[in-house]
Amino acid sequence: MRDTWDSFVKFFVSLKLTVSLLALSIILIFAATLDQVHLGIWAVQEKYFRTFIVLWPVKGFPVPVFPGGYFIGGLLLVNLVAAHAYRFTLSWKKAGIFLTHAGLILLLVGELLTGLWQQEYQLRLDQGQTRNYSESSRDNELAIIDATDPQWDEVVAIPEKRLAAGEPIQVARLPFRVVVNAYYPNATVQMRDQLPNAPAAPATRDIGARLALIAMAPTYKENERNLPAATIELFGPEGSLGTWLVSTMLIEPQTFDYAGKTWRLALRFKRNYQPYSITLEKFSHDRYTGTDIPKNFSSKIHLRSDDGKTDRDVLIYMNNPLRYDGLTFYQQSFANNDQTSILQVVHNPSWLLPYIACLMMGLGLVVQFSIHLFGFFAKRRRAASI
Repeated sequence: MRDTWDSFVKFFVSLKLTVSLLALSIILIFAATLDQVHLGIWAVQEKYFRTFIVLWPVKGFPVPVFPGGYFIGGLLLVNLVAAHAYRFTLSWKKAGIFLTHAGLILLLVGELLTGLWQQEYQLRLDQGQTRNYSESSRDNELAIIDATDPQWDEVVAIPEKRLAAGEPIQVARLPFRVVVNAYYPNATVQMRDQLPNAPAAPATRDIGARLALIAMAPTYKENERNLPAATIELFGPEGSLGTWLVSTMLIEPQTFDYAGKTWRLALRFKRNYQPYSITLEKFSHDRYTGTDIPKNFSSKIHLRSDDGKTDRDVLIYMNNPLRYDGLTFYQQSFANNDQTSILQVVHNPSWLLPYIACLMMGLGLVVQFSIHLFGFFAKRRRAASI
């Protein structure tokens, strides 16, 4: 039993394990870099790094082919902590080594927390426009809105994953059941009267009865996004209320009356509401002389909280984001002939950890170098005094 325990401990504290994990990391990064051409950065992160096992489709079936980032990083973290606990004794002469490795451990933990917690959204504002929400650049939701009260909307948001699952959806606040007849991860819609030999209408209600739905292959390019669509049928106690076509390409929500209330229906980018509003007062955009290459683009915004405690102007530009209420607003891009500013909105509670980790590692190296340097000078003085 003792021999088994010793073998178990030696495996996790082994330097060979460290080297093997680093080699696997290099291979993983190399493979992910090559695949990024086809999948894009977000899909690559999910497929290679934010997973325990990398799966490749073989004849339509996912087959495990390589350890993923969570597995390699987690095992490397265990190896690092176990080696310190087993091999090293605490002393001032090794203070720099301990500080450097503690920073490395914190860096690994920070990456794990970032992968689990970080959320990213976009806030698009035309000049003079005010919004109290940002929108996801990848996730979508089906919004069913009770718009009966002109002063207040009650919204039921159904995640896109539930639509893709294809199972009936029953929400207590809705007087009808939602049945997904078909879901398309990427599709375009066109007016049927503009297409020769147009297919049958995919819906019976509202604008969907006049549209043609064309399925498209999912895209993974950085400058493109999927535009999902679905055909949904609503069922009340008396039976079917009809079939609607919902798509992120349809800007305006579809409206219908049922059970004495006015309802709106829309498939939209997932929204993240906040207890404050942001108004774009002015967007500025300079260009390098003689070119169309942008430089110094910035957004002057007005930030006002619902409770009135915050009411101020803020200038957001490159490398000068706004940090407020747990979110960070970066100047990302612009559109619409400089009339629209696009801000990247990031929620990452662990954003400070990489900075602290790098500071600890840098300080640890300086401390360890200084210890050896002073020891070298001390030996020189002793040798000279003999």
